[in-house]
Amino acid sequence: MGKNAIVGQSGGPTSVINASLAGVFESCKSRGADIVYGMCNGVAGLLEERVVDLSPLLTDDLDIELLKRTPSSFLGSCRYKLPDWHTDEAVYKKLFAILEKLDIGCFFYIGGNDSMDTIGKLAEYGECIQSDIRFMGVPKTIDNDLMVTDHTPGYGSAAKYIGVVMKEIIRDATVYGTKYVTVVEIMGRNAGWLTAAAALAKSDDCEGVDMICLPEVPFHVEHFIEKVRVMQEKKPSIVIAVSEGVKLEDGRYVCELADDVHAVDAFGHKALTGTARYLANVVARNLDTKTRCIELSTLQRCAGHLTSRTDITEAYQVGGAAVKAAFEGVTGQMVALKRISNSPYQCTTELHPISEVANLEKKVPLSWMNEDHTQMTEDFLAYARPLIQAELTPLYIAGLPHHIYMKPQK
Repeated sequence: MGKNAIVGQSGGPTSVINASLAGVFESCKSRGADIVYGMCNGVAGLLEERVVDLSPLLTDDLDIELLKRTPSSFLGSCRYKLPDWHTDEAVYKKLFAILEKLDIGCFFYIGGNDSMDTIGKLAEYGECIQSDIRFMGVPKTIDNDLMVTDHTPGYGSAAKYIGVVMKEIIRDATVYGTKYVTVVEIMGRNAGWLTAAAALAKSDDCEGVDMICLPEVPFHVEHFIEKVRVMQEKKPSIVIAVSEGVKLEDGRYVCELADDVHAVDAFGHKALTGTARYLANVVARNLDTKTRCIELSTLQRCAGHLTSRTDITEAYQVGGAAVKAAFEGVTGQMVALKRISNSPYQCTTELHPISEVANLEKKVPLSWMNEDHTQMTEDFLAYARPLIQAELTPLYIAGLPHHIYMKPQK
């Protein structure tokens, strides 16, 4: 086995993805890796041989602490889809030649569904050519839609941000006492875990959101308007949390009813935006009320000042667990989180074959919604609340959080 290790970050960032990077780096060094390389912009950068030795960049405990508390991807990211090696082997030959030149023994990829697809393909090709490189997946996604894991690092902090912001929006939306409908668009293509987190806002000091719309439930525009009308007969100010990925019964995204242009990425995913704007306009045209649309957008995944300590801790742990497994000879697996109990909250790690994760999606159980699919039940809240607990305050300098970032490499 090679003496060195390499790690990359892929897909959409989170506020704790760098904690996983810190976990991989420190565990690799403690287990004797000579060099821990970082891929600049994931596999796409590796194909261009853009790699860095992480040791000169992370020199002491303060650097590691800053890395844990810095949002987004320290190494940069990519959305690069590896071809099927049975039909296009050239890319794989190039990648494995680069890994051999770097004397790589362990390869770690921090990401979501598409990143696990990459790990699966590399592990399968490595087995075919009898390579001794170990390939391990480290879970990450605010979408919380990875199979086999109880939840994904990144989700807890995004859920915490959504819960906090929804409380603040609700307070602001009720100041005038006049008719007002506020539609808040929350990320989530096919799984509504993030939008469901809006339910966390309800507490003894907040009445909570009035309606939650998940992509798991077919959306009817006319029914939506009627529900808003009925709600406003009881209270003038309505706040609605809607997933960007809500779909009509025919499979079209609601945002496609607007005139926005929706680009497609390397994995065929259509960029979703404009759902809240479209629905706010529809309500304004059909009801006697003012409306407002709010897109939380990338703030959900980069709000480092509102990270959950639980989330950062678990993100670091899954990185370390992946290294432990790889150094013990495991390959083609992803580290998953296994919940032992809610109260007190206890969670451990376990391993699952990549084939159980890649290109699959975990949806919100409809049993965790009320009968008319407008609110989350106590089952969901019991699941989500432990994930948002405690804080890891940023290091503030001159009144602003201090981050660590990788300066452009020659």
